[in-house]
Amino acid sequence: MASLPFLPDAPPKLVGIARLAAEGQSLREGHQVEYFTLPVRSLLNRCVSKREMPFTWTINPYRGCEFACKYCYARYTHEFMEMRDGVDFEQKIYVKQHAAELLRQELRHVKPGEEIAIGTATDPYQPAERKYEVTRAILEEFARHEGLELGIVTKSNLVLRDVELLRQIARKNDISVHVTITTLNADLARILEPRAPRPDLRLDAVRRLNQAGISAGVSCSPVIPEITDSPRDLEALVRATAEAGGKHIFANPLFLKPCSAAVFMPFLEKEFPHLAENYRKRYHDRAFLPKSYHQRISKLMASLRRKYGIGRERASVKPRAQECQQALFSVASD
Repeated sequence: MASLPFLPDAPPKLVGIARLAAEGQSLREGHQVEYFTLPVRSLLNRCVSKREMPFTWTINPYRGCEFACKYCYARYTHEFMEMRDGVDFEQKIYVKQHAAELLRQELRHVKPGEEIAIGTATDPYQPAERKYEVTRAILEEFARHEGLELGIVTKSNLVLRDVELLRQIARKNDISVHVTITTLNADLARILEPRAPRPDLRLDAVRRLNQAGISAGVSCSPVIPEITDSPRDLEALVRATAEAGGKHIFANPLFLKPCSAAVFMPFLEKEFPHLAENYRKRYHDRAFLPKSYHQRISKLMASLRRKYGIGRERASVKPRAQECQQALFSVASD
C-alpha cells in the first residue's frame, strides 16, 4: 500500500478514532473525494451487535465509501470521527494503514468456527483499493493461514483482480463472495448507486468467480419499496443470478437510520417525489419496515430460489450461507 505522510496532531479535544482520523493528510481526487490515512490500532473487530449474528468478527479496510449509494446504512460510522454531515461518508475516505501487520497479530484471537465478515460497513473494493491495495494486503495475509471462515461483500467487479489470491485462500479456508446487485436496470442503478460499477459488470463478476471455483452469489439488498421491489424485477435478478452460476441470492428490505434518512429522503424528493409522502409515513419514528413486508419479500425470494434451483443443486454451499450473509447487510462496525 502506498505510504502517506501525516498532518500534525489534532487538537486535544479530539480523542480515540476522531483524533486518529484528524492525523491523516488529504489527497484531493475526482468527484470531490478526499483520501486520508488512518493509523488504526486494530483491524479485526468483534461483532457486538445486540442482534444475533452468525459471524463473530468484521473487517473494513476503509472508512467511508466512494460509491455514494443513496440508501447506505453505514453513514453513521463517520460520526465516530465527529463528522455529522452524511455526505462526508462518501467524500472523505479513510485508508487504514498497516492492515496486514495488524491482522497477523490479531488472528490469534479467532477461534475455530468463528466467521470473519469483510465489508460490512464500507466496500473493500471501492476505487481507493486500486491505489492503496489494503484489501489485497489483507487477503495475502489470509492466504498464509488455514481453517478460517471468510465472507466478502462488495459492489465492485474489481474483486476479479484477486481471483488467483482468492483461489489460494480457498484451498485451505472456507471463503465466499457476495456481490450486491439491487437492480438490473443500469439507469436506475446509476441514480441509486452513482459511482458503483454497472449491474452487468457485477453479474459478470459472479459468473467469473464461480467459473474460477470461488463460491459467489448475489445480495439483493436493500430491496427498496416501490422502486426495486416488484416481483417481476426480483425474478429477473434471481434468474440472472442462476444463469451466472450464483450459489445463493438473498434480499433484505431497506432500513433507514436517521443519518441515512437525512441523505435518502432529499434524494427521494428529487428523483421520486410521488413516493416521498408514502416513505415519510412508512419510516416515521422507525428505521425498519413492518414485519409483514419482510415476510412478503422473504417468501417471494424463497419461491424464486426454488424455481431457479439456487441453493438446491449446489451442495458446496453451507446450509447457513444465506442466513449468514443476510446478517452482513444488517450490521456496520468499525
